[in-house]
Amino acid sequence: MATVAEDSVIKVAALSGSLRKASYDEGLIVRAAIELSKESIVGMEIEHLDISQLPMQNIDLEGEDHEGSFPPAVEDLRQKILESDCILFSSPEFNYSVSAPLKNAIDWASRPPNVWADKAAAIISASAAMGGARGQLHRRQIGVFIDLHFINKPEFFLNVFQPPAKFDSQGNLIDENTKERLKEVLLALQAFTWRLKNGNKCLTFAESGSS
Repeated sequence: MATVAEDSVIKVAALSGSLRKASYDEGLIVRAAIELSKESIVGMEIEHLDISQLPMQNIDLEGEDHEGSFPPAVEDLRQKILESDCILFSSPEFNYSVSAPLKNAIDWASRPPNVWADKAAAIISASAAMGGARGQLHRRQIGVFIDLHFINKPEFFLNVFQPPAKFDSQGNLIDENTKERLKEVLLALQAFTWRLKNGNKCLTFAESGSS
């Protein structure tokens, strides 16, 4: 694959809402999206952010004055999100909603100053029945308040129990059609991220040039 300049690379922070070792959603990120970005998408780097070590969100852990002093695992997560250009969420649907580990990570990173703000984002999910559609809807509602900008299309809901088999016993994505669908999501996220970045540059230029 051809090399590209560092400032031409979209940096993606990827979070999985499932902590299970052979998790399908973890597989979509760690064992599928990252491989696809390396093999066939020029100008994209995906980093998986481990949220398994985060403490439960508690303002008392932010220091005496509650003014932005966070536990080390939280600070590391927040810094990596801040340095990224966009976000990729992959999570199963729990009780029509967001999984507890992912909601905890979202809440920590939204504490002032909110490090999610003005970033592009995409949602993928592997679950039963509707493939996580209702959980995705709830994440979009949360995104409104924390100022995330989600791509609308293509949508990615994966029913993991519907034939043909999508994953092997280790949680590796083996279905080629699903891999192609995932690649389309990544390309759309990349394109939308560039649109937002270029739009913000134009807005900054216009504001600096106004009298």
